[in-house]
Amino acid sequence: MCDKQFKWQSNLNTHKRSHTGVKPYKCPTCSKCFTSSSTLSTHKQTHSGGKCYQCSVCEKRFSFADGWRTHMNIHNGKYSCTVCGKCFGTSGDLMIHGRIHSGEKLFECTVCNKRFARRDYLVVHNRIHSGQRPYNCHVCAKAFSQRGHLITHLRIHTNEKPFTCSVCDKWFSDSSGLSSHMRYIHSSRKPYYCPYCGKQFKFDYELKRHVYIHTGAEPYSCRHCSSRFRTRYQLKRHLLESHNEGTWLTCNICQKKFVDITILKQHLVRHKDVKPYICNDCPKRFYTADELKRHQMVHSDVKQFGCILCNKMFKRKYEVPRHFKRCSTVLSFSS
Repeated sequence: MCDKQFKWQSNLNTHKRSHTGVKPYKCPTCSKCFTSSSTLSTHKQTHSGGKCYQCSVCEKRFSFADGWRTHMNIHNGKYSCTVCGKCFGTSGDLMIHGRIHSGEKLFECTVCNKRFARRDYLVVHNRIHSGQRPYNCHVCAKAFSQRGHLITHLRIHTNEKPFTCSVCDKWFSDSSGLSSHMRYIHSSRKPYYCPYCGKQFKFDYELKRHVYIHTGAEPYSCRHCSSRFRTRYQLKRHLLESHNEGTWLTCNICQKKFVDITILKQHLVRHKDVKPYICNDCPKRFYTADELKRHQMVHSDVKQFGCILCNKMFKRKYEVPRHFKRCSTVLSFSS
């Protein structure tokens, strides 16, 4: 029995509903129900887009005071990780983050047995198996499995790019895009090592993709035939070309078709004739980050690609097969 005391009858009635499950206050926009009128009023702000609480440090805006206070704790460093120094808004978020360093993964998928450090990560992951996409764009009706993906997608329609690079002033529609840009373009740090050959990478997904070269693993299988693929992109292209499953992304200027939205965006830049990536060592400019990365090898003395026959080293990967062909021919003649 609950012995909690209340000063006002309205508070008592609201509290009783938490036990009975009665939710008489219904949102007129999404039909979601609540136990109290104040909770309904707070919820309505999510539809009105009213974000009256603004961070004085990064100018990020919030609909609710609680979210704003939690966010400010990040800047204050109130809950910081002793291993990597990353800051969090709550002690709970810090505790969950700690599982990354400890390797603790408590939540397991019953379908593929993949494990996760957080329950909400598992919930989102399960949508891969169920195909559930509960977040719909009200402009083009495209559906998403995560709310964050929908928020980022909506910026395509509004052309909103709230995240700015402090080095080159380039704008991004989401924080992950800015973070990737900073690490890929302006940072030389490569914290991910290949356990087979020692090659270093800036991103964990680059390492995972690279390791498949050594293991020969092809984790992505076609549901229609026996074909298997090393990357998700290869599987997606196969489904489109061989089984007509999925949707091609078409350039509205030249009608060229693409599988991946990132590649389409890079292609569209070429129509604008804009080269936003500038070499730090010379005045050359490039359309994409990959083109800039390949060019920067000209200014570097690092030779990371080697011939297995004579151990000669090269700056660029494509130089190795050409050399290997000549090298193997010479060795066959000499023998």
